[in-house]
Amino acid sequence: MTATGGPEGAAPTCEGLLSAPLPAPTRANEIADRLITAIAVGEYLPGSRLPPERELAWSLGVGRMAVREAIARLASLGLLETRRGRHGGSFVTRQWERSSEQAVQRSLGRRWASMRDLRETLCLLHGAVTRSAAENRTDDDVVVLGARLDGFRMAASGNASQAADAALHAAICAAAHNTVLTALLAEVEARLNLAAPSHPWGPIEGVEAMEARALTDHEHLVAAICSGDSDAADRVARQHVRIDFEMIEAVLRRTVGSSTTSRAGSG
Repeated sequence: MTATGGPEGAAPTCEGLLSAPLPAPTRANEIADRLITAIAVGEYLPGSRLPPERELAWSLGVGRMAVREAIARLASLGLLETRRGRHGGSFVTRQWERSSEQAVQRSLGRRWASMRDLRETLCLLHGAVTRSAAENRTDDDVVVLGARLDGFRMAASGNASQAADAALHAAICAAAHNTVLTALLAEVEARLNLAAPSHPWGPIEGVEAMEARALTDHEHLVAAICSGDSDAADRVARQHVRIDFEMIEAVLRRTVGSSTTSRAGSG
């Protein structure tokens, strides 16, 4: 549930599923699969607005028409609603449809083998960043971290909590005072994201329980950093990162269970 950004003003970048241009015949379909999966794992929660077509096209290395076609597909499935006007855009209406199952299997199934290495790498990097924060934080950092923790504690469940989580982790990165390390973390984190610069919030029915667990981790993280306990900060950060992968695994497991149920029902 961490979120880190690249250098201010830099062009948006993504790795992993978003790193290579897609073959022309499958562009719109694969973009649709990625967006459906990003919604299913909670990168975009109901009520969230997708990035503009231009940003999605840049990240995916495709044309805006392909992105537009993919968004239209999601709208036809009932996952998105397009609104016009100054505050318009494409908004998530539901997290899951029966039709989401195959898209999730295609998107997650092909990359699941690489998830273990990605998880271990992120655990190491987050541990290093929080260790650096515990060793290098200033009095001003301590004040900001306390405020960001309160912001997460007070945020409403869902989108507001997700945004508060991103703000807290950005403050932890800032407290590390190591731009090379935090840039490396941002680069590797981008490989986890399917189509958003935020991290999985999981199936909507489990969000509140996950947020309560995250709050406990956040309290321990901030306490360790502010007290200068680098070993504790490292240890808690590594544990905390695993929540992201548990959220993704829960969604993939849901498709397996659904497939099993479907086969049983047709037998």
